[in-house]
Amino acid sequence: MCCIKKITIMKYNTFKQIYYAHRIRKANLLRKVYIYLTLPINFILNKISYPKIQNLDLLAEKKQFLFKKDFNYLCNFFNTDKGEFFVSQYGRSIFKNKKLNSGHNYHIFYEKFFYKKKNDKLNILELGSFKGGATASFYFYFKNSEIYSGDLFPDLFLYKSKRIKNFFINTSEENEIIQKIINVNKKFDIIIEDAGHYLKDQIISLFLLFRVLNRNGFYVIEELDFPDTRKDMNINNEKPTLRKILLNIKNNKDFHSEYILDADKKYFLDNLKNIQIFKGKFNEIAFIEKK
Repeated sequence: MCCIKKITIMKYNTFKQIYYAHRIRKANLLRKVYIYLTLPINFILNKISYPKIQNLDLLAEKKQFLFKKDFNYLCNFFNTDKGEFFVSQYGRSIFKNKKLNSGHNYHIFYEKFFYKKKNDKLNILELGSFKGGATASFYFYFKNSEIYSGDLFPDLFLYKSKRIKNFFINTSEENEIIQKIINVNKKFDIIIEDAGHYLKDQIISLFLLFRVLNRNGFYVIEELDFPDTRKDMNINNEKPTLRKILLNIKNNKDFHSEYILDADKKYFLDNLKNIQIFKGKFNEIAFIEKK
């Protein structure tokens, strides 16, 4: 992939945007002054306590048994919400959170679609890698595959490997997707979209990236129903959502979206093999298969 470079762990602007931007927006003048004065100190404390980057290639030598585990075990081991349980990763690192939360139970569907492919040599693109728990799970589940993990905050990523490429991407921008993924002429066998979940992001990602999906490949969309059920993911209540578009296609109904070019729509429909939508513990996940 292009534009891949060494990433510094947790930059100041990332820390500010994730943990304090919403507080600053809501604060009165005095509170804002206090936040800005204390923010550098809080950043230093959190950066010191931030977990060290883990080399998965070295971990694999010590824990060979992980290659034999099912996907749910790996999700729980590396703390991603794709499995049954996880500890929230959104708190500041100086606060040690150990509370177990219920996960999405998406592991059931990943096993259903990819168990027979797990030993194949695949190219996997993951959008929305965050701290890398799911990436580490994919590393051991797909033991012969290359994994390309993109995120808006790649400086939070906690893993490294010869088989993992971590990079910055803003999936709300068409030009970012085109320049950093499509224009590098690389094809993928599995694309997992777990990024912003906003209405526009979901739509443009699918209809642009379907072109770089290999034949018989799968495009996975997590939290497909967010723009239908969460106001913050669809502020202007736009229609149709990607969920509605996919349901229309399954029912042989036409659709129109200002975010889809006619050429991309035609390519998608001409090369689509199957759409399956499932309900996890809380939200929906879609598996779209290419011819």
